[in-house]
Amino acid sequence: MKRNVTVGIVGLMVSSALPPAAFAQTWGLAELSRESKECIRCHKVEDTAVYQQWGSSQHFRANVGCFECHAAAEDDPDAFKHEGQWIATIVSPKDCARCHSRETEEFARSHHSQGARILGSLDNVLAEVVEGNQGMVTPAFQEGVSAAAVLGCWQCHGSQVKVLAGGKLDPATWPNTGIGRINPDGSEGSCSACHSRHAFSAEQARNPDNCGKCHMGPDHPQMEIYYESKHGVAFRAHRQRLNLDSPKWVVGEDYSHAPTCATCHLSATRKQPVTHDVGRRISWNNRPAISIRPEVSDRKLGLPGADLDWQTRRANMKDVCLNCHEKQWVDNFYVQYDALIELYHQKFARPGLELYTLAKPLLEPVAFANHLDFVWFELWHHEGRRARHGASMMGPDYTHWHGTYEVAKHFYVEFIPELRELIERGRASGEPEKTQAAEALETRLGEVLRTADHRWYINQMPEAERQRRKQAAEEFQGRYER
Repeated sequence: MKRNVTVGIVGLMVSSALPPAAFAQTWGLAELSRESKECIRCHKVEDTAVYQQWGSSQHFRANVGCFECHAAAEDDPDAFKHEGQWIATIVSPKDCARCHSRETEEFARSHHSQGARILGSLDNVLAEVVEGNQGMVTPAFQEGVSAAAVLGCWQCHGSQVKVLAGGKLDPATWPNTGIGRINPDGSEGSCSACHSRHAFSAEQARNPDNCGKCHMGPDHPQMEIYYESKHGVAFRAHRQRLNLDSPKWVVGEDYSHAPTCATCHLSATRKQPVTHDVGRRISWNNRPAISIRPEVSDRKLGLPGADLDWQTRRANMKDVCLNCHEKQWVDNFYVQYDALIELYHQKFARPGLELYTLAKPLLEPVAFANHLDFVWFELWHHEGRRARHGASMMGPDYTHWHGTYEVAKHFYVEFIPELRELIERGRASGEPEKTQAAEALETRLGEVLRTADHRWYINQMPEAERQRRKQAAEEFQGRYER
């Protein structure tokens, strides 16, 4: 096993009266090891900032130093000899598990740890092919790799770290603190993605900005949504009252003025312990074109969460909410949230996906070689996600103006006109297969546009509804004429 240097730590501290689970956790060493003292002798001069960060950490207080984390066995893939000791640059979750077994096990069950499995996905096609080229040549990538992927996708999702001779790490894959990084020892994830080295501050991990390294931007703007929401407003107003540096940080006991991302998704309540599985309180997975329940996506990834249904996860989140809100407020919020998900599904996602699939025989057979590819991708991947995430976190501007408004705008003024153009080109092609595909697409498009959701677009709104809209407009104008 890699880096078996702290095998005696538990024995130094544990009483036989403690339950078996206690033996999986470590509290500290009696004193700093000789090896770590030797590391410090040089690194306190050469890497003063790192030394100072470590000096402010719980590791320092527990006499856990450089060697306890970075020591390696000679046969480890990334081991190299330094000042007489075998060490490795990367401290992986497998290493952290020697002292933090419960946290690492929870993390390994989460979607965070699977982040690098995006490699090869449609998102990565954009960064590697559409946006990028193979101009970045490194020892591990002799045929080249896209710098857009290396410095974009991989820095959040994680790279597959490639080891060169002498334990050196390929520059295309390191430095990297992507949440799902694939490490040389086979483990997945990077604890330092959230617990930045070398202070590993709980206060920093609890801060919303910590999550904003990845959860921001056009397709998953959770940080921006949070700051727009009442939760974010309260955080900025009352940050000094939140006891972010408290070792025990239980909502409703140690703070109550505002939640952070960690409060809702990770941190302890009076009924739940801290968890490092960010999916245990999420009742919708809004990543796909059509939202799915989290146990479905866990099953696809082979995660234990496949056995944890969305109703239980929602109850877990409600337990967080009820520390600040009363039951009716919480229950009604979820009615609103589910309604927005269903609106998006019914009106845009399901018919949009069906129409896009029917249009494929009329398209160039290369992903993102067609205007329609980009229109549909941004409809669900950017705008549709923003609407759903905005609703989930009570960000009205992201739900509406950055979300459903843009979904609707591009559905009606880009997606449908592009489908109609493809139909005309398919008919005129003279190719039987394309003619047949165009007719099938036209038939289904007509059916979709005649539904109650879309008939306004073809001027078929029922007269009663038209009159209600007219009356509402007149009442609005009347209020402003007084």
